[in-house]
Amino acid sequence: MPDTPPSLFRESLPAGGGWRLSGNWTAAKLAEPSTWPRIQTELEACAALAPATPWDLRDLSRLDHTGAQALWNAWGHQWPAQLQMLEAHRPMLARVARFSSPAPAVTRLSAWAVFLSLGALVWVLIDHLKGMVRLTGQLLLDSIELWRAPRRGPWRDFSGHLFRIGATALPITALVGFLIGVVLAYLISKQLSQFGANAFIVNILGISLIRELGPVLAAILIAGRSGSAITAQIGVMRVTEELDAMRVMGIPKGYRLVMPRAMAMALAMPLISVWTTIAALFGGVLAADLTMGVTPAYFLAALPQAVPLSNLTLAVGKSVVFGLLIALIGCHYGLRVQPNTESLGKGTTASVVTSITMVILVDALFAVVFQHTGL
Repeated sequence: MPDTPPSLFRESLPAGGGWRLSGNWTAAKLAEPSTWPRIQTELEACAALAPATPWDLRDLSRLDHTGAQALWNAWGHQWPAQLQMLEAHRPMLARVARFSSPAPAVTRLSAWAVFLSLGALVWVLIDHLKGMVRLTGQLLLDSIELWRAPRRGPWRDFSGHLFRIGATALPITALVGFLIGVVLAYLISKQLSQFGANAFIVNILGISLIRELGPVLAAILIAGRSGSAITAQIGVMRVTEELDAMRVMGIPKGYRLVMPRAMAMALAMPLISVWTTIAALFGGVLAADLTMGVTPAYFLAALPQAVPLSNLTLAVGKSVVFGLLIALIGCHYGLRVQPNTESLGKGTTASVVTSITMVILVDALFAVVFQHTGL
């Protein structure tokens, strides 16, 4: 059988023009660089004509699934009204027509559909809010139970989570805080040196790092590091059916899973915040000394006067709230994970994004409420 390239040409018929195909319509021949662009252009021109145009495939030498699929696409996923072909090629085209489906039509959303989608989003948010309220209420009840019988509390779980959340996070938070302090001090020094106000770098660095950047930076790092770990741990327990086993044995999930993590996060978060702030101040002191000549002795002596103690109290209070929010959000999404790996990945991602968003929103709320505190 001759190895001829595929060809497509229009022939004149008494009732009008038709399309005649010849050559080898196989994947090997169609994949040639000089063949496929030409065939593709000709097939697009065929598709633009009326579907009633006759097609003659009797001169085809070979036809495989690739060639049949190209023809089926050119026909608009329907058989032509007039088609002539060899019986040997009919099963190939019939198989492609059976298992090939047309591309989904692109539909434009109407205003009503957009309104309904927004309503569905609102219901999802309400569902998450109800879950968070339920989880917070259960945490309060579990705290009362712990207060009544402290010896029966999950202290071993609490100590383990405190170590993993707090102690293991000290290196990365110190490194990031130090670098942020260096960068911030370097940028501020460039602006203050233009006005000869080098001494005011203590005020700017002290207020910005102690009051805002230290707690928020630590909370964001812990949300991405420990918040995701909380969701993943509880989510894996859902996938491996450990949560179902706890329910069968009568072990309360809130008392053994949520409360130890919330307590550990509420205690570790302010300590990490202070640790990150100290590292950032150290980096700021070093950069201020190198760029502006502000000695560490002067910086440390002027810092208590430039930054009132109430700023540190506010930062520690914010950090406790940040820790509780991160722990509750992580547990909330972990308990909502379905018993499959795809849901576990989605829940972990949603937990991190929600935690960081809530940290920033709550920090903005604290900034508005306590705008006259320590300033």
